[in-house]
Amino acid sequence: MQFKHPENLYFLAFLLIPILVHLFQLQRFVKVPFTNVAFLQKLLLQTRKSSRIKKWLILTTRLLLLTALIFAFSQPYFSNHKAEEKQDFFIFLDNSLSTSAIGEKGNLLQIASQEIIENLSEKASYTLATHDNFYKNKTASELKGILLKTSNTARNTSIKDILLKAANENASNNTKNILISDFQNVKKEDLNEINENTTLLKLNPEEKSNLSIDSVFVDDNGSSNYTINILIKNQGTAKKEIPIALYNAEKLINKQTFSVEENSTKQVSFSVVKTPLLLGKVELNFKDTYGFDNSFYFAINTNDKINILSIGEPAEFLSRIYTKEEFNFSTSSLQNVNYNTIPKQHLVILNELEDIPQTLINSLESYTENGGNIIIIPNKNSTFTSYNSLFNKLNIGSILSQKSDSLKVTDINYNHPLFKNVFEKKVTNFQYPFVKKSFYTSFKNASNLISFENKQGFIQQIQLPKASLYWVAAPLQKENSNFTNSPLIVPTFYNIGKQSLQLSELYYTIDKQNIIDIDKHLGKDEILTINSKENSLIPLQQTFQNKVRITTKEEPILAGFYEIKQQNDLIKNCAFNFPKSESSLDFLAISDINNTSISTSVKSTLENINDEHKIQWLWKWFLALAIVSLLLEILILKFFKP
Repeated sequence: MQFKHPENLYFLAFLLIPILVHLFQLQRFVKVPFTNVAFLQKLLLQTRKSSRIKKWLILTTRLLLLTALIFAFSQPYFSNHKAEEKQDFFIFLDNSLSTSAIGEKGNLLQIASQEIIENLSEKASYTLATHDNFYKNKTASELKGILLKTSNTARNTSIKDILLKAANENASNNTKNILISDFQNVKKEDLNEINENTTLLKLNPEEKSNLSIDSVFVDDNGSSNYTINILIKNQGTAKKEIPIALYNAEKLINKQTFSVEENSTKQVSFSVVKTPLLLGKVELNFKDTYGFDNSFYFAINTNDKINILSIGEPAEFLSRIYTKEEFNFSTSSLQNVNYNTIPKQHLVILNELEDIPQTLINSLESYTENGGNIIIIPNKNSTFTSYNSLFNKLNIGSILSQKSDSLKVTDINYNHPLFKNVFEKKVTNFQYPFVKKSFYTSFKNASNLISFENKQGFIQQIQLPKASLYWVAAPLQKENSNFTNSPLIVPTFYNIGKQSLQLSELYYTIDKQNIIDIDKHLGKDEILTINSKENSLIPLQQTFQNKVRITTKEEPILAGFYEIKQQNDLIKNCAFNFPKSESSLDFLAISDINNTSISTSVKSTLENINDEHKIQWLWKWFLALAIVSLLLEILILKFFKP
């Protein structure tokens, strides 16, 4: 038994006072003369004895009354915890898209939220974390309002970050951590940081089969039609005669059925007449674990071409790479350069110049400050002074020396963003290109795209504040190198050109950093907005002289079509889709996780925790005992006649 106010027990010492008064009574007996008391002697002895018993009974009831009142005001209770101990909860509620699935009782997220609401304790403090929000130190009534508004989101926070946040927010070692999730795409090692105060509560969908639209790509063979290819991923048993439809915005343009084998991927194709704009929407009419992945959005725009200017020696390989279908490629000799056209370019190539004149250096300095990219291919007779003058202007380093050693080009940086999705696997047996003469440099903020056998960079990317400079360490004339005959030259130069202006993709993924370049010049106070039918947002954007770069991640959060606008003028359409990882049926089996408790019921988990912290107050019983003692004293005084 514990006491909320144990200091009140000191009043028990005052119980000695009535005891002492009873034992040392100061009352004097009054003598009364009587003629003959012999015959009353026996009766007198019996009366004194009865009177003494009555006094002891009255003393006992009064002591019991006072003792019970003192205990009642001390507020005794039974509990495993102190009455003044604050009960703290850290609850992670997984509201990712996967928890929109249907479980035994209904929608996983809605049922979990409702059971939390029904088992909240008014005496506890709650901290709630979801994938898209964080609420600290909320009361039961405040948390109820929050849970009623919680909905599924495409944003995703790793379980490691959740555990780290729980460790940082725990007010004491007694804080109870409850992680409510379906544990989709979670590895066992991600839960290494959990402690004994953590309960893992798993949400289980009833359906164990799912059909999802994985991706869309378009083939354009030059005819009057597009071929829209749709990859459909099946998890679970084989499925037959599944309806699939293709819409242009809200207009149905084609539909068919397909069958897919167990745990496999199926490609479905549609032929569509070419139009200047296609707002494609693919829909599966099939009920499975997840409904959000049965729709897929993509947009085909008439993209602007990328402007590329080559200054210097004519190079046939450049014109073959930068074709007129995708690029506005032009070439000019150093003597005939129109400097007024440089700011309009997305990429400038200095192709084997012996000297870089000061006028061109100044123009390129201004060009890079406004976001323009440069490729520099040196000449075997390049003068260090003019090249280093440009490099000093850009503050990137310098050329140190020229080497005449023959070197092979052997290493590819497969992790570089420029080579993303270029190679299916690492190539180790290709015929290595070679160079006879090369330049040794010292650059800051440089990363190797392709390297020589001695690990020196052959093609390097030097990051400037607002642009990139690509340095080729050797002349590419055939008498010096056979690199122009290598398969590496096409993806390298082509991707440099493509990334100089991030043209609109077929679709973008929510909760992922996306970069969209708009070939438009904006005024000082002008901005671009991304709009849907429901809302409008202002994305992060950088204004350059020849483009505007939009970066998205936190927004938007809903799949669908969006318009990029300048005020009321439509510039470009784009489409966003939910992450494909949310369609996975890969769930962690948490039954063998150590140092923690496991549960599948939100209700029983919270009930058990609340029962563990439940306090059984005893003051009412002591108050009742005091009342009973008082009644006993009244009865003794009234009916006990000595």
